[in-house]
Amino acid sequence: MDTRQLAAFCAVVERKSFSQAARRLGISQPAVSLQIRSLEERLGRQLLDRSGRRVEPTEAGLRLYRSAQRMLALEEQLLDEVTEDGDTRLRGRLELGASSGPGETVLPLLLCEFQALHPDARIALSVSDTHTVVELVARRELELGVVGAARPHRSVVFEPFFRDELVLACPPDHAFAGGTISVDELRDERLILMQEGAGVRLVIEDELRAAGVRLRDLDIRLELGLQESVRSAVRAGHGVAFISRSAIESDLAAGNLSAATVSGLEPAREISLVRAAGRVPTRLAQAFVAFARERVP
Repeated sequence: MDTRQLAAFCAVVERKSFSQAARRLGISQPAVSLQIRSLEERLGRQLLDRSGRRVEPTEAGLRLYRSAQRMLALEEQLLDEVTEDGDTRLRGRLELGASSGPGETVLPLLLCEFQALHPDARIALSVSDTHTVVELVARRELELGVVGAARPHRSVVFEPFFRDELVLACPPDHAFAGGTISVDELRDERLILMQEGAGVRLVIEDELRAAGVRLRDLDIRLELGLQESVRSAVRAGHGVAFISRSAIESDLAAGNLSAATVSGLEPAREISLVRAAGRVPTRLAQAFVAFARERVP
């Protein structure tokens, strides 16, 4: 079977568009259409439903997609092994996604160090909320994800990576600074939240629920995206917020922010690696994961 046809088919399924698939593959849209048509003629099945606004796989197309992904990954692995010929240098492109906590603190330095060791590797990191990263990995648009708390997803596999402590960040002159407060005290304070889908928010919601507190019981007037937005608002004195300690280490050291704890809450999260279920990892991805595990606490 022509793997170029399979690659074109998988790209259309993942992008839900012939034009976007063509841009991803670096070929013309008519070339993609020709590859798909040839594949459908060979198999004697319609693989894509083109009747709606977005292109969707048929039942036969879904079955083919799952097998085609495995075949393409094996082809890439085989080419790596055959062309290696004693040369252990890592090549290729690794595309990762991360939620704002690890994506703005731990991961950038790890990736820079890894790339310096493997100069022929090309690495691309995108930062989004946890839900988006998981979905992109599930659709195989990213090979790896690194996220905080996430709801179960049947199309991906989560692997423990490292633990991340969450603290209540506040201005250094705030009454909470450096202390331990009660949940009742938290009720009376203006609390800034991250957007829905953020891993930190999921952890805090679960911790509060276990303590018998709902978000609507708190004074929440601002929901401000991800960690950098929340951090800026707290630094400017607009409230307090739960945030990853690693995201504000430099602010804590410089005295720009202070941290507090809430009695009865132990907010910490397992940072996880996310992989698409059944996907064969590339050598580059395997090497990065091994490298990272040696360096994270």
